Amino acid sequence: MKIALFPGSFDPVTKAHVDIVKRSVGLFDKVYIGIGANSSKQGLLSIETREQMLRAVFKHDERIHIVAYEGLTVNFCKSIGATYMIRGIRTVSDFEYEKAIAQMNHALVPDIESIFIVSKPGYSSISSTIVREIMRHNGDVAQFIPNEALIYL
Repeated sequence: MKIALFPGSFDPVTKAHVDIVKRSVGLFDKVYIGIGANSSKQGLLSIETREQMLRAVFKHDERIHIVAYEGLTVNFCKSIGATYMIRGIRTVSDFEYEKAIAQMNHALVPDIESIFIVSKPGYSSISSTIVREIMRHNGDVAQFIPNEALIYL
């Protein structure tokens, strides 16, 4: 069984995240969306709210599982039997950052392959960081967030 993990903060989930998941789910038997608790980032939304948002967005696909985790992502991959890690790439700087992480992950656990999926051009400017900033200043984020997730904001 091919099992993949798509890790991230998903604070909040964006249409760009949804696009990456929808494009990758056909490649694997099971895709876990892992909400990583990152101690170095101050989250805007609670982990529970992020889980609810993601469950609402992906409720119709039984191949997709939503889980929160702490610690090293490669260790979490091992705990769920994932041998693939999905990463979205929006820009050249994303690629450089993700390449370094993938190489470190490979050094830690050589059996886990990183799969990079390049974002569609219309989504390349959407990031959770920018969406959070718009939210903090009471801006309208509806065009960046899946409709099913808007009720949680």
